[in-house]
Amino acid sequence: MNVLEKIALVFTIIGGLNWGLVGIFDYNLVEAIFGVGSVVTRIVYIVVAVSAIINILLLFLPLSENTEMEYDSNNYPRKRATN
Repeated sequence: MNVLEKIALVFTIIGGLNWGLVGIFDYNLVEAIFGVGSVVTRIVYIVVAVSAIINILLLFLPLSENTEMEYDSNNYPRKRATN
């Protein structure tokens, strides 16, 4: 999972939790923090929507079962294809 995928996942989780709060308690945390209809609120909603789209696209990527981790001389992990 690369950095973009992790960021998208975090924002999707934030959006899901916010919708849960709206559905259960009728409380919108994003609007409570940034204000109703503010520019920042709209930006947060747009970022969550783009994150959801990224996660939808990830559903269609094949899972790589033939990779394993290998470490370079600096002990940083990297993927290595196996046959």
